[in-house]
Amino acid sequence: MGKKTLNKNLHKAKNSKKDEFYTQLVDIEKELKHYKNQFRGKVVYCNCDDPFESNFFKYFAASFNALRLKKIITTSYVKSPIVGGQLPLFEMEGLKPSGKEPFKMEIKEVTDINRNGAINLDDIKYLLKHNKNTAAPLRGNGDFRSDECIKFLKKADIVVTNPPFSLFREYVAQLVEYDKKFLILGDQNAITYKEIFKLIKENKLWLGYENGGTKWFQVPDDYDITTESRKKIVNGIKYFSAGRILWFTNLDTIKRHKNIDLYKKYTPEEFPKYDNYDAININRFIDIPSDYKGAMGVPITFLDKYNPKQFQILSSNDIRLNNKVPFKEHGLIKDKDGTINGKPTYVRIVIKNKKVKK
Repeated sequence: MGKKTLNKNLHKAKNSKKDEFYTQLVDIEKELKHYKNQFRGKVVYCNCDDPFESNFFKYFAASFNALRLKKIITTSYVKSPIVGGQLPLFEMEGLKPSGKEPFKMEIKEVTDINRNGAINLDDIKYLLKHNKNTAAPLRGNGDFRSDECIKFLKKADIVVTNPPFSLFREYVAQLVEYDKKFLILGDQNAITYKEIFKLIKENKLWLGYENGGTKWFQVPDDYDITTESRKKIVNGIKYFSAGRILWFTNLDTIKRHKNIDLYKKYTPEEFPKYDNYDAININRFIDIPSDYKGAMGVPITFLDKYNPKQFQILSSNDIRLNNKVPFKEHGLIKDKDGTINGKPTYVRIVIKNKKVKK
């Protein structure tokens, strides 16, 4: 299955409330462990999460005391498709959620009822019966763009979730509008969206830690997966490998302050220039020459190692060599204009090494 077909399927799935993708707890734990101090005393909002199925909710509920959170708020869309005929994991006294209504949950306190120093599923069930915690149906449909959910957003310090891929631009724009810290999952191709790349270039958004390897998402039993290598069933639960999925954030990371160690020296033979741009081509970020002071086109995977103190991201529009190349609002080198001796290259980000003397 080609990249275009895969992205089309991803967008189709995310457009449908029936086809929710559920992030695995192991992937959440791997990423969140890097930010523990930044969550202390904060209100966390998961605004695309059915609290009865979401592993984001389970993670924050189980880690509430360890992270020293102030509050967790979760809201979800109209339906909880994966619940099916099963009983929901959580109950609140006097309220038994059916999994068919948009839902809100607010958690202000988690108690270790077993007094064993660890929060388990029994503790999480208990917390929803505790007076300081509330669970109730929403008045609206749970859409993150609704006035009702925006009110919760305004109360939040950090938003953490897996938003709909097809609404990624709109979702991030809302977070920026309300000046929120966030840690969210998104498709690698979102880097090339002009709205997202602008934020990256302005140092307002960057990548998280755990961006390598394959991430598997739980999907409904009736979700059609045409490629066998992207499907697996474990203990009767269906999973889909959704291509390269990355963590996008504006929470500070240690990695974005580390320099890339550069070993190669520039030679025109190894690093040819583009036909239409005054920049040399780099096929792997590890091959960036340590002594080149001009513009360089690097793969988008470079962003996983990007240190804004070491490199500057440039606009491809500023290094065009002829009038045949149209203005690119995103500022990337891509499509048929990014050729070398007539041969197209993949998408490239234009950078400059700040450490090389002029």
